[in-house]
Amino acid sequence: MFPKKNAVRVRREEIKAEFWEKEIAWTGDNEAGWFRATRTLPLILNLLADKKVSGSLDPTRVYLELLARHMDSGLVEMASEGEHSYAASYSGTRGVRTWQERMKVLEECGFIKTKKSGNLLFKYVLLVHPAIAVQNLRNQGKVTDVWWENYRARQIEAKESLYEKLVPNTSPAKVVQLKVAKAKEVPKVTVKAGKAL
Repeated sequence: MFPKKNAVRVRREEIKAEFWEKEIAWTGDNEAGWFRATRTLPLILNLLADKKVSGSLDPTRVYLELLARHMDSGLVEMASEGEHSYAASYSGTRGVRTWQERMKVLEECGFIKTKKSGNLLFKYVLLVHPAIAVQNLRNQGKVTDVWWENYRARQIEAKESLYEKLVPNTSPAKVVQLKVAKAKEVPKVTVKAGKAL
C-alpha cells in the first residue's frame, strides 16, 4: 500500500543512491513492524508537551506508545499496564502510576477515550482523531495562534483530514464581542390620588 513511483520518489531514490548507496534506509516498503501516524505528529507531540495543555505531566511518550500499538479501527486492546509503562520509558516502583497519570492527561485533553474492565483502569483505548482533539483544545483557548497556523499549514500541505470535513456542518468557534446598549432614562412620573401629573 505504497504510492507508485512518481518523479519525486525517483528523484529521492537517485539522491539516496548518490550519497548513501550502500546504506540500508528505512522506507517502510515490505515491512510489517511499523505504524500509521499523522504527518503532523511532531507538532501534536509539541502541543501535548505544552504546560498550558498538560500541566507538569508530559504525556507525549505515552501517546507515541499507544500509536505504536494501534493496529486498526482506532482501538488499542491494552496489554499489562506494566508493559505499557515500561515501553513509554516509565520503570521502577512508580512506573505504572506515572504512566496512569499521563493516560488520564491524554483523556482529559481529548486525544483518547478509555474503558476499564475489572481492576484494569485501561482495558480498551480509542484513539480520537487528532484533528478533533486539537480543534477542541483550540476552542478551549489552549492553542497559540502561532502553533495553530503552523499546524493548519502542515495539515493542508500533507493533505490530512481537516476538522471541518470530519465533523460536517461545523466550523471553528468564533468569539464575538457583544455590545451592550445603554438603558434609556425613564422620566419620573408623580402620581397623586390615582392621577399622573
